[in-house]
Amino acid sequence: MTKKEKAAYIVQELERLYPETPVPLDHKDAYTLLIAVLLSAQCTDERVNKITPLLFAKAQTPEAMVQLSIEEIKAIVRPCGLSPMKSKAIFHLSEILLREHEGKVPNSFEALEKLPGVGHKTASVVMAQAFGVPAFPVDTHIHRLLTRWGLSSGKNVKETEEAAKRLFPKELWNTLHLQIIFYGREYSPARSPKKEVDFITSTVGTAKALKELK
Repeated sequence: MTKKEKAAYIVQELERLYPETPVPLDHKDAYTLLIAVLLSAQCTDERVNKITPLLFAKAQTPEAMVQLSIEEIKAIVRPCGLSPMKSKAIFHLSEILLREHEGKVPNSFEALEKLPGVGHKTASVVMAQAFGVPAFPVDTHIHRLLTRWGLSSGKNVKETEEAAKRLFPKELWNTLHLQIIFYGREYSPARSPKKEVDFITSTVGTAKALKELK
């Protein structure tokens, strides 16, 4: 199977499994999505979705967020981990949005990646899901699976993103990255993936990946 053939098969199966692709992080606009994605670093979406209602009950706009202290934010987001860094980033990016962007989340990669705590993956999620701009955010699930499927060397997430963008049609990126995440969680976990369950890997996987299947 060539990489193009693998890609076509993967798209076909993921479309069948996941015709709907809701964003796993609860949000109501670009700002609340940005905050939720920032909080999701090294934290599960499930936990983030338990914490953001508590935070957004106090502040769901940049104007309201800067009325809180960093310590108040930190106390709320502590269960998400890395709370000293995340609370400072949330407070200071909110200041910057007010000062430089009229309180609105900018719709450019360059401006987003200048905000505290916002890396390329976070910017990609916001661009894709808040603004509909084609992007391919690579999280641990996507990096693992594209490596497992022989579509990326697995050296780093940047290389995996470039490989994904070469192989998959641009118009599919915004849904496909979510479909791969859903598949990874349901069928192909990092540890002990099962042959009879992880059927995409059984079909297209590398020799090493096939050996790892139990």
